[in-house]
Amino acid sequence: MKNIFLFLVIFFSLATQAQEDNQPIHVKVTGKGNPVMLIPGFTVPGESWGATINQLEENYECHVITLAGFGGKKPIGFPWLPKVNEALENYIEQNQLTNLTVIGHSLGGTIATWLASRENSRISEIILVDALPAVGAIMIPNFNPENLVYDSPFNSQQLSMNETDFEQMTTGMAQGMSLNLEAQKKIKDWMIMANRKTYVYGYTDYLKLDLREELKNISIPVTIIVADKPFGKEMVTQTYQSQYANLTKYDFIITDNSAHFVMFDKPKWFIEQIQQILASN
Repeated sequence: MKNIFLFLVIFFSLATQAQEDNQPIHVKVTGKGNPVMLIPGFTVPGESWGATINQLEENYECHVITLAGFGGKKPIGFPWLPKVNEALENYIEQNQLTNLTVIGHSLGGTIATWLASRENSRISEIILVDALPAVGAIMIPNFNPENLVYDSPFNSQQLSMNETDFEQMTTGMAQGMSLNLEAQKKIKDWMIMANRKTYVYGYTDYLKLDLREELKNISIPVTIIVADKPFGKEMVTQTYQSQYANLTKYDFIITDNSAHFVMFDKPKWFIEQIQQILASN
């Protein structure tokens, strides 16, 4: 009898673990108060929000997201991003989160935009950090999402790249994403840690997503915080005004002397902005 009981315990433990490993999202909850969901950027784990959470958790319940395939989490099947989006929407509904603010960086901000555009959304406010509704449209000439497929020469090259070449590539990319040397190393390490297929095919999912029309469905407060590097304030402003043309109203804040990871380059300024936005709404 003991053996049967032990077998059942082990079986259900393994089954539960397998189910957890197969999740599109992984959530860590800390703090008390009105809920705030923090969604990181591509390849970046939830721990990237550490400094922000330390300042918020005394007054807010923080739901910190790590996406499948990143930060050491198990990968899932493809298409990846639609599963992530659906899982986040279900999480908000199942946990009946109300008066919810979603803060998203880069891809996380694009996801926040998608969530806010959904019918009967529970979200009351979104804060987008260096995030665009259609990244592919500014990166690809004659942009057409239908032309982006997993089976492409570029993706094959990325998948077959050896570790040395991949590290060299990610080092260069990280240097352009932050002005902070310590942060650059973290960003590079997160890229290397990412599941390679999720890195490659997940980015295809990201580029395919075009939410510019869906912006018309958003009526809640929106704040967009952007970096001035490397393109300068004038070009950044033009890009964001063009991409968010269908959004009726939003607050637009540009930081000085910061690259893509604003929370790493201007940490004190960043948390001050977040706290002011949350308090005002």
